[in-house]
Order: sequence, then structure tokens, then C-alpha cells
Amino acid sequence: MEIKDVKVVITGATGGIGLEIARTLRALGAEVVISGRDGDKVIKCADEIGAYGIKADVCLEQDVEELFKFALQKMTSVNVLINNAGVGTFSRLVDTSLEDFQKMWEVNVRGYFLAGKQAAKIFLNQNNGNIINIGSTASLRGYANGSGYVSSKFAVSGLTECWRAELRPHNVRVMQINPSEVITDFITKAGMSAANEEHKLKAEHIAKVVVGMLSLDDIAFIPDASVWATNPW
Repeated sequence: MEIKDVKVVITGATGGIGLEIARTLRALGAEVVISGRDGDKVIKCADEIGAYGIKADVCLEQDVEELFKFALQKMTSVNVLINNAGVGTFSRLVDTSLEDFQKMWEVNVRGYFLAGKQAAKIFLNQNNGNIINIGSTASLRGYANGSGYVSSKFAVSGLTECWRAELRPHNVRVMQINPSEVITDFITKAGMSAANEEHKLKAEHIAKVVVGMLSLDDIAFIPDASVWATNPW
């Protein structure tokens, strides 16, 4: 598709990967609606990049419904959903609280499901659409101290597979991007610190992959793309 024809909803787009995707698509002429749980921050970011913004918690079905109503009002249609909202905490299995575990599943899985459901209603009606789920290399392999986050991201891969099988006959391209460590505020929020930042992935690298996926002629699509830093050590 032509990027100038993109009418996109991006969840969790007040920073990091989501905001950079929004910024990049806007710069190429797309119409963009961003959402987040901090209303003031959403409006500030939207104004900064020339997008539309609305406060919405993707864990709440009513908020997600209002998000898509708002998007249709502002853009008249939606043809792309980028599921990006996500949280993560990392600790040993014996130290992981049920609260932290459940929170990751609420945002990372339930949030994707609710947004995907609303987008699918629109896409099925118009027999066209695109969904990009932002996963992680944690969607592909497990590691120590990642029980909650990894299991939620494996579930994201499950959603992607199911939606792809269900929506592909209706000309809906369902794709997933699995970035390795990306230097954003997600890292500090998760209680981690980054080393060798100059050699690690940045949000703009993921934004370029999104543009490449969407730019491909509608007769074809890239199901999954993993993005690694060449030499992060």
C-alpha cells in the first residue's frame, strides 16, 4: 500500500517504539491516531508530530471501543492497527509476584486482543486491512527471569497466528515484528539498565521495518520479521 493512504491506530504510542512509528508514518503523509493511558502525554505527543491523540487504556473494552470510534471520526476510516502497548518486569520465578504476572498478561495480551477485535470488525466490513503486532524476540524463545513477559509475548504470537488464519481470506494482512533489545524508556521502566547503547537497536529501526511491511504491494505481505542488532556486545 501507499504510505500516504495509511490511516493507522497505534496503541501505547506516547514514547519509545510506538511514538517513533507514529512520527515516521506522519512524516510520510499517513494519518495517525495514537493512544495511551496518560491523557496529557498523549495530547502533547500528538501535537508534537501532527497526529490525533486520545486517552485510552487498552485493558478496558470501553476505552478501546471509544478509541476506534474516535479514529473513525477523525480519519473517516482505519486500515492499519499497530498493537504496541506493552509492559514488562523481569525477576526470578520464585520472586515474581502474581500481581506483576497478571499485569503483563492484562496489557500485553488482553490489550492486543481487544484492539485486534475492534480493528477486525472494521477490516472485515471493508474487506481490507493490516494488523501489525509488536512482539519481541521473547515471542520466540524463553530465558531466565522472564516468566511473565515471555509467556505473554508467546501468547501474542498465538494471537497473530490465529488472526492471520482467520482474516487472510478477507484481504487482511496480519504481521508481527519481533525486536531484540531496543533502547527506549521501556528498559528503565522494567527496572533494567542498558550497556553499549550505541550498538543496540533504536526505535527508528523498528519504524523503518513497519514502513517496509506496509509499503509492500497489497498482493503480498511479510508474516513475521525479527530484528537484531548486528553486534550488540
